[in-house]
Amino acid sequence: MRTSALLFACFAAATAFAQQGDAARGKALFVQEGCYACHGTAGHGEPYGPRLAPGPLPFNVVLGQLRQPRSVMPRYDARFLSDQDAADIYAYLASVPAGPKASDIPLLRD
Repeated sequence: MRTSALLFACFAAATAFAQQGDAARGKALFVQEGCYACHGTAGHGEPYGPRLAPGPLPFNVVLGQLRQPRSVMPRYDARFLSDQDAADIYAYLASVPAGPKASDIPLLRD
């Protein structure tokens, strides 16, 4: 029981921290730090990296991937990309709107 309570507390703290992000600053950092090169300018996962937006994974998962990446992604140590920078980038990704459904696009209906 203690472990689940601790995990919940960590998740809640990470989520609260992510909600303090500045989306406009995060967009600038997304470009400045080179995230767009693999994930596309709006985080849609082009040309090489996975899709990050719309609807990013929970902040603690994204932060974990930044700090200890799997696969070929470079590591973003807290000395070079602060937790606040990560929260700002996350706020940007969370602000990317979903595109229209194919059924809502007249050319694609028929």
